[in-house]
Order: sequence, then C-alpha cells, then structure tokens
Amino acid sequence: MPRTLPHHPRIPAPPARSVLGDAALWTVLAAATGYGFRDAAEPSPFLDLFLPLAVLAVAVPLSRRRPGTAVVLVNGLCALGLAGSTTPANAQVVSLAALSCLLGARVAAARGPLLVLVGCLAVDVAACAVLRVPPVWWFYTLTVLPAALLLPWLAGRHRRGRRELVREGWRLARRLEERQHLVAERARLAERADIAADMHDSLGHALSLVALRAGALELSPDLTDRDRTDLAELRGTVADAVEQLRETVAVLHDPPKPEPATDTDAGTSTGTGPPPPSSQDTVEDLLGRAVAFGVPVRWERHGAAPALSPLVERGMYRVVQEALTNAVKHAPGRQIRVRITHRADRTHVSVVNAAAPTPDGPARTEAGSAASGVGGRGLTGLRERVAVLGGTLRTGPYEDGFRVTAALPHQITARSSRSVPDPHPHPHTDTDTEPGREPDTTPESARRLADVRRAARRRSVAAAVAPVVAAAFFVPAAVYLAWQLTTSALPPSRFDELTTGRPRAELAALLPARPYPYPPDHARSAPRPPGTTCEFYRSGRDLLTEVDLYRLCWSGDTLAAKDTVPAGSSPANASLERSIPDLPWIPPHHHRENP
Repeated sequence: MPRTLPHHPRIPAPPARSVLGDAALWTVLAAATGYGFRDAAEPSPFLDLFLPLAVLAVAVPLSRRRPGTAVVLVNGLCALGLAGSTTPANAQVVSLAALSCLLGARVAAARGPLLVLVGCLAVDVAACAVLRVPPVWWFYTLTVLPAALLLPWLAGRHRRGRRELVREGWRLARRLEERQHLVAERARLAERADIAADMHDSLGHALSLVALRAGALELSPDLTDRDRTDLAELRGTVADAVEQLRETVAVLHDPPKPEPATDTDAGTSTGTGPPPPSSQDTVEDLLGRAVAFGVPVRWERHGAAPALSPLVERGMYRVVQEALTNAVKHAPGRQIRVRITHRADRTHVSVVNAAAPTPDGPARTEAGSAASGVGGRGLTGLRERVAVLGGTLRTGPYEDGFRVTAALPHQITARSSRSVPDPHPHPHTDTDTEPGREPDTTPESARRLADVRRAARRRSVAAAVAPVVAAAFFVPAAVYLAWQLTTSALPPSRFDELTTGRPRAELAALLPARPYPYPPDHARSAPRPPGTTCEFYRSGRDLLTEVDLYRLCWSGDTLAAKDTVPAGSSPANASLERSIPDLPWIPPHHHRENP
C-alpha cells in the first residue's frame, strides 16, 4: 500500500514589489556597513563585514513577518560591537534604527514591541557589565542605543497611525458615498409612493363616480335585462379596480413585516378583526370597531374639538391605532385607557394599557419587547411621523403597564421639507429620552473620525509611556556620566606645561575641576613612586572614543611624577610613558629621580 506523504501548505511567495523594497533596503544598510568597515581602526573582515551582511540578508526580509526578531538579530550585532577595544560605535546602529522604525510601522500593538526593545536594552547593558567596558562604552550604551531603538520605533508608529487615519477616511468616504446613493434611491421610491397615492385619490374618485353612474343607469326602466347585466358587470369591474388600486398603494406605503400579521387597528393576535380602515376613518370609528371586537377600551375626550389639519388628524389616528395594536399584541385582554385632551394650541393623546402577567416572572410590557430587539418598527415610524408634524412622542413603562403619549399641534408649523429615512438607522430602544434633552444629532462621519483619532491618541500615549520611563532612568545617568567625562579632561598642551616638583597651588590653574573617577584596573595597579597618591585625567573630551589617560602622582602637595596611559592598553601590554624633567631646584625630599 503506497504511503501518503504529509501535505504541507505552501507559503505564498512575496510580491515583486516587496522583494525590490527589501533588496533596496539591504543595499543601503550594506553600504553603511561597508563604510563603517573601511573607517574602522582595526577592522576584522569576518566580524565587521561578512557577518553583518549575512545577518542583514536574513533580518531585512524577516522584518515583514517577524519584525521583532529582526530587531533582536541586528541588536546582537551592536552588542557584539561593544567588545571592541577602540570604540563602541559601529555602523550597525544605522541598521538597528531602520529595523526599529519598521517594527513600529508594521506592528499595531505596543506591548510586544516594547518588550522587544526593553529586552534589547537589557542585553546591551548586560554585555557592558560582563565585558567590564570603560565609561565611554557605558555612555554609548545608555544614549545612542536607546535612541536608535526607541525614537525610530515611535516614528514608525506615528507613520502607521497617520496611514490608518487616511485609510479610514477614504473608507468612510466610500461608505458615505454609498449611503448617499441609498438615500437618493429611498427618496425616489418615496416620491413614487406619493405619486401613487395621489393617483389613488384622483383616479379612485373618478372610478367611484363611474361605478355610481353605472349603478344609476342599472335602475333605468328603459334598459333590457342584458343591459342591466352588463352594467352590473361594469360596476363590479370598477369596484374591483378601485380595490386593487388601493391595495397597490398600500403595498407601496407599508411593506410587509416579518412578524405575524395583526390587524391594522385593534385586531387580536389571531389575525381576526375589523376590515382595514379607510383614509376617512376617525378616532371615534377606530375605537368603536375595537369595542365591537371585544377589546376592553375605555376612552374619554376633554375640551372642545378644534379645527385640526387633516395631517394632524391622521397623525392622532395613527398614534391611537399603533398604541391599540401593540396593547392587543403584547397584553391581550388587559384594560386599555385612551384619553384625548384638547388645549389651546395642542392636542394631547394618552394611551395606557396594563401589562400581561407571565407564568414565571414579572409582567411583560411593550418596552421589554422593543428592548429585546423584537418588533418596535411601528413606534419608530410613529415617532418620525409625529416629529414631522411638529409634535413630541413619549413611550415607556407606566405604573404596571405601558404608556404612549403624544402632543400634536393643531396646525403644522413651518418646518423643513419631508425627512428622508436613514437607510442605516442606529439601534435604539423605543423608550423616550429624558425631557429637555436634545437627541444626539452628530453625523456618523464625525463620530467615526473622533473614534479613530481617540484610538490614535491612545496608541501614541501608550507608546510614549515606555520611552518616558526609560528616559527618566537613562537620561540622568547619561548626563551625569557625560559631565564626569568632560570635566575631568586635561588637554595635552596643559599636560606638557606641568612640571614635577611644583606645588599643587601653582598648578591649580592648569588642572581640571576634578580627576577622572573611572580609570581601568591595570592603570590603577601600575607601579608608582613610593609615598605618592596618583590621580587620572582624560586627554580629551570625546564621549564616544577612548582617549589616553594622564596620571599625576603627588607627594603631599607636590607633583612627583606624571605618566601617560595609552588608550586601549590592557594589563598584558600595559606600559606607562613617564616624563619627568630634571629640575635641580626641587628639594630632595619632594623629588624622586626616575630611571
């Protein structure tokens, strides 16, 4: 039986653009490595040229999938450079900065990259401690390497944040453009529905007159039986046409809902109820049909009925109709109270129903159904209708049930033209907002832009916390070390002016403010004249290069000897270059002849 080889998914090849970009980056970093190799004092072809080029050949393409690993590899080259005897600086710090920038640009999170950067700094500091490097190496490790790691990473994160902001802006612009097309399409369909309604009013009226005329002619004594039959068929056809026209317009205005169908007004949940109301129905007709079908409704009207606008009358009708429909659907058989109050300039409508008790919990109201995401479309459309009329609608729990209240003006006030429904409405419950509070009308584009900006600010703050904490430790230490290195420098010209046998008071003007506190161990242990105390001074102010040290040995307050400790010398080849001029005027007890 043949063996089936395991299937390994093939890794897709990177696109040509990525390969060219990696090749260009490797070329630039290789050129910097070659330049550093050429200027090195004691270059090693393997350690300073071939090994860095090989590591960069692996790290540059690896930075696309694992940029943190690439930074660790290049930081290893920088740590290896700390073992140099002449200077800690090498060209790999440029590569480290470039890959740190790519780490910030290619990784969205901040925690992982920060752990990588802190780990790299810990490795560099540990290398300095293990190698027991001079202070110049420490200064380089505490200043240049953290700057090469953190600052490019922050720049890369800033570039990534701006790129994401621009990309999100274009995405939002496309979404808004699509929404604009949807809004225009909805407006066009709504306009067509309005035209269909107008046609129904005019054409339906004309057809009704035709049917009425046919009915009158049917009673004429001059017609034969066949004529009467034809007129009856004509009147029936016209009536059917009017009914079909009404149903078509109703479909255009009221799309079917996914919920189980209920009657338009106060029908029960079983689907039985009164016939659909016509546009000429009043609130009294609606409530009368509800009572006729057994709905427990008590209603009362207060105040003299004013002359209302037809649209306001229809709006009041729809408020009572929707409230009755919800009450019968969610609390069948419970008491319903309808109250209509006419005031000077507004009419207030209130519909309150008791909640239906559930077998295993508290009474359930329409608010619970709307909050759970079931139904709620009728109240949403009703809220829009009342708002267009210039009124207010409030819905919510009341005592042990649910209440719908509306305040409608007697005449429609001057408002903006018809509002177009939003094709992407925001989810909300049907409970009314607090009185006196304006609803949130901030455009979605502004909210999305604010969200993106807040996210960018949070990333920037999170990315800046670690560098600030690191700077709180590294910067004071580096500044203090630089102050010690620069204030203990003795220029060679002044060193030449120092002559043995002279008291410290005469040489104080030539000496630095303080001696160098970190001489190497082999310089401290070098032979010195008996009975003297030696101090060390740096021969230059260079902070990134090891310089020669000057040793001044004092016998009391008199200079007894001065020596030079060459830079980079080790205990195996350490040698002191002693220079003591012959000065006969120096007292014998203050001067020791050097061989």
